[in-house]
Amino acid sequence: MELFVAINGSDENPGTKDKPFKTLTQARNAIRKNHEIKRETCFIFMREGTHYLEESLAFNSEDSGTKECPVEYSAYENEKVIISGGQKLSLDWEKCVGLSNKEGRQRKGICVAKTPSGMSIDQLFINGECQRMARYPNFNAELKTSAYQGFSADAFSEERVANWESPEGGYIHAMHKHCWGGYHYRITGKNNNQEIEYEGGWQNNRQMGMHNDFRMVENIFEELDAPGEWFHDKHKSLLYYIPEADCDINSATVEVVCLKHLIEFSGSSTDAVRHISFNKIKFCHAARTFMETKEPLLRSDWAIYRGGAVVLTGTKNIKILNCEFDQLGGNAIFINGYNRNTVVKGCYIHDCGASGVCFVGDPSAVRNPLFEYKETNDLFDIDLEKGPQNERYPADCIVEDCLICGIGRVERQPAGVQISMSQRITIKDTSVYDCARSGINIGDGCWGGHLIKGCDVFDTVLETDDHGSFNSWGRDRYWHSDQKETEKAVAANPELPFLDAMETTEICFSRWRCDHGWDIDLDDGSTNYKIHHNLMLGRGLKLREGYRREAWNNITINSTLHPHVWYENSGDVVTSNIFMKPPRGARTPVASARGKKVDENFYASFDDSVKNKYREFGWDLNSEIGDPQFKNPKSGDYRISESSPALKFKFENFAMETFGVKNATLRSIAKTPVIPEFVMDKNDPTKRETSVQNKWMGAVLHPLEGEEYSAYGVSKNDGGVALLNFDKESKAKEHGFQEGDCVQKINGEFVSDVLAFYKAMNALSNDLNKIVYVRNQKVCEIELFY
Repeated sequence: MELFVAINGSDENPGTKDKPFKTLTQARNAIRKNHEIKRETCFIFMREGTHYLEESLAFNSEDSGTKECPVEYSAYENEKVIISGGQKLSLDWEKCVGLSNKEGRQRKGICVAKTPSGMSIDQLFINGECQRMARYPNFNAELKTSAYQGFSADAFSEERVANWESPEGGYIHAMHKHCWGGYHYRITGKNNNQEIEYEGGWQNNRQMGMHNDFRMVENIFEELDAPGEWFHDKHKSLLYYIPEADCDINSATVEVVCLKHLIEFSGSSTDAVRHISFNKIKFCHAARTFMETKEPLLRSDWAIYRGGAVVLTGTKNIKILNCEFDQLGGNAIFINGYNRNTVVKGCYIHDCGASGVCFVGDPSAVRNPLFEYKETNDLFDIDLEKGPQNERYPADCIVEDCLICGIGRVERQPAGVQISMSQRITIKDTSVYDCARSGINIGDGCWGGHLIKGCDVFDTVLETDDHGSFNSWGRDRYWHSDQKETEKAVAANPELPFLDAMETTEICFSRWRCDHGWDIDLDDGSTNYKIHHNLMLGRGLKLREGYRREAWNNITINSTLHPHVWYENSGDVVTSNIFMKPPRGARTPVASARGKKVDENFYASFDDSVKNKYREFGWDLNSEIGDPQFKNPKSGDYRISESSPALKFKFENFAMETFGVKNATLRSIAKTPVIPEFVMDKNDPTKRETSVQNKWMGAVLHPLEGEEYSAYGVSKNDGGVALLNFDKESKAKEHGFQEGDCVQKINGEFVSDVLAFYKAMNALSNDLNKIVYVRNQKVCEIELFY
């Protein structure tokens, strides 16, 4: 069965090639009415051009195909087909004169046109390229790793706001205080004191307030002053725009965005939408949804919006093949709740406002779910049943052979691929780069079984901090923010960590590079992982709190293992890897958190001390140093030669030329990471330990550095001094401090290092003094006489 849809067709036509339908809705309805649909394969061919949708194209179970007779929506032969959630405007532009900026100078180059009344414009496209709302500070493409490609602490200062006549409808975008993503606010007006009024800030699940400096405002008429910027006065129905120098605005194609979702599949586990595919289609013009990103996800740092250009709910065997998702305002593809065997293959997903592909289950499927980081369960009074309690989650789905880049153009807590409350999701042969946050993120341990294989993930965490090209959390029902509480409960019931992380997640045969975090970052609680045959080019492998992580046959170039806050009897195994630096621990107890085995690794170094940092743990007692004899490190070939001493530890070579996307067309445009210079230092500065221990009240003072900011959960801007290795009769303990507390303020003064600590202490009075410290990533306060 073949039906045709063409932009010059008519819905009065029969849908043949010679007499096509005009709309996809009519084609869908024609199939829905055809009782032969389950007896023959149905092809809906779309002819070349942009097919503008008046409303989201919705599918339910009536529109399903079968395994033998599926339904496929596809571009006809090699024609270029676009499905658009926008509207094309025909405007009469005029030069705008008489506009002045806040200094009184004429604003030049502004054009103005009348738009249809009642229209609200959130995104403007000129000749297929998304333009920027009038903003301050102006956009600078060269500031790739700078927040919002331009930020200013005075973005909405009283002095600036005084020059705004009617700022309502504008937006504030600000990074999280610790750069763990961002916040967004809608401006509602200003008061008589020239103070801005706004609402929002719910887009991050770790509520700590906006960053003092990393701020930007947009959609403010008075800030319209740079080529490529626009402002729409919806009350007067006037569109203002400053064209780029090479743009003839009178002949340009002008499009605006109307819809949030282009395609919606709506079914359930008992009445699923089945066996429908979209092939060789480009999806454009889906609205930004950052003000609807409100739902917190299971104690991760995330809040999400359950939507995207294509939304799947209650489906089986839906395929999205060889499609392009171009400059969308929010998520590209959102697999929501119950979905089975979804396939996303051969797709080019780029320049998304939020994430590329999201797999997100329903919290109702989770036992003892908690949402905000500080929420805790009574670990001795929780549901001990293993796994999910209903089917409302994605499972057995795959993202394969895709190119995903330019992620987080609007929101700053996105991922190329996001997985939460899902099971057995495969990400294979996929390239992910140019991401504001993570390339691939697993938000919780529910319910594991994921496979990440053959991927190339780099240039991530570009505008944020304390994250990884791969990042995971496992703050599942067993996890408590107080490490000792978790250890006590797991000692009583060793199966506790695996009630949610019930199947092993595997990360293998992939290449990673992150210069603003870690290449592979298993954060709080991440449990039940196998990590092997990976090449890490940036900051290496981080293993924080969690159980039964096995890492072998990995290579970290110019980096190493980062053991952060390991649990007692974690069962972790780290062996047969090639490292270069000594392990970079943070808050790692010497006596208890040594894992099952950290040994028989090879260190690419001529300095024997690199493997001796944690000998008291029993680590690396049998590890060795030397030249691993990489074949061609300058070109990124880190296979070892047949005579390499690393072979003693059964290290296996793996392919170095097949990471990432395989599709010939996509591979021809896909970027690859910069290969770092491989240097074997004889004198490694990272191994040096100070022989002088500064002490206070029987506690060793340790200023934070490097990865320790992440381990303690504090900002690099604020710093702090940790209290470690208490004496048996420590007065610090008598005053209520615990080992691992990080002092940040003394009587309101920040103490970023030991010198500042002593200076503040010397200034203490005989009266009551206030000391602010961080314990288990919670800000606490002690009052004491000194």
